[in-house]
Amino acid sequence: MQAAPPALGQPFSLYLDLTRFAAAVMVVFAHFGYFGVIPEGAWGALPGMGREAVMVFFVLSGYVIASSTAQRRPSAREYAVARLSRVYSVALPCLLLALAAALAVRAFTDAVPPNAYVLDKLYVYVPLHLLFLGEHWTLAEVPPYMVPYWSLGYEAWYYLLFGLACYLRGRRRVLMLALALAFMGYKLWLLLPVWLAGAWLCRSYRAPWLGQRAARIGWLASMLLFGAWVGLHLEENLRALAHAWWPFRSLPLGSADRFLGDWLLCLIVLLNFACARDAGFTGLLRIAPLLRSLASTTFTLYLSHAVVIGLWMAFYPHDRHSMTDILALGGAIAVTTVLLGAVTEQRRPAWRAFFARLLAPRTVASDQTPA
Repeated sequence: MQAAPPALGQPFSLYLDLTRFAAAVMVVFAHFGYFGVIPEGAWGALPGMGREAVMVFFVLSGYVIASSTAQRRPSAREYAVARLSRVYSVALPCLLLALAAALAVRAFTDAVPPNAYVLDKLYVYVPLHLLFLGEHWTLAEVPPYMVPYWSLGYEAWYYLLFGLACYLRGRRRVLMLALALAFMGYKLWLLLPVWLAGAWLCRSYRAPWLGQRAARIGWLASMLLFGAWVGLHLEENLRALAHAWWPFRSLPLGSADRFLGDWLLCLIVLLNFACARDAGFTGLLRIAPLLRSLASTTFTLYLSHAVVIGLWMAFYPHDRHSMTDILALGGAIAVTTVLLGAVTEQRRPAWRAFFARLLAPRTVASDQTPA
């Protein structure tokens, strides 16, 4: 590995926690619109910013993984244990919850759960989703009531690529990276630069790039650019352009069809993070416990909220024009996140211990008998 960049300063670490939570809430708002929880066109631009939130997650993930790996210098086994426990501590319980919810909706209502065909072939789709293969090549599969799961089909495999690049050497590294990329497919290739951009930002940092005043001006400029991005609907034009330019008509872009916009948005997020890192937002230290608490169940909120929305819409006569109903649903999502978080992210040490035992080196019994 290269020389480690400076450790995350506490104000910037708290800023990333705040960003992580805000991005998760943006995804929730996006699915309020997607599932018809709120009237069409309500809440302005908020319900249309789910994709932007996921790209923020990608850049943030690349940055944090590169930082933690460089600072802690884990072994390959330790890296694998950390990544597996992080992903499966939330993905597995939420996947089981989603499947149980879909079975309940199908059994007790007249509604048809989304992707209900998964329930008839669990022996196929459970392994597929646990291996995060839903976005490989031409596949486009997500579990019932788990719309956000698509992003794990990208991020989990980016973890693998990063690990291969860090821990292998020479021809073996080149071969394994080539095999992994070939197996992943073109959609994951198209969004890989977004994730790698976060890792690059971390690894290229050795000392502050900007003075505090300049950094704060740059941070404000990045927020204005983001506002212009949303307000001018640039993503729609770039999405159409991506489809027009894509030369492989037999290979649908699917969840990567916004790659041009994702690349441009990635630059705005990079500017935001680079400036926030040097801006010295020490005011965040005053609410550090709150930010840490909010961030501690962000992954659970991200994966579980759509399940709660699906169950709510299936079993409760929701009135999209009633703020009482909307707030009650928001409360149900918050309560579910806290309760589920107790067995997901809050139990991560137990998951880490499980994977540590699973990946522990096996001792080979000696054929020799003692004298």
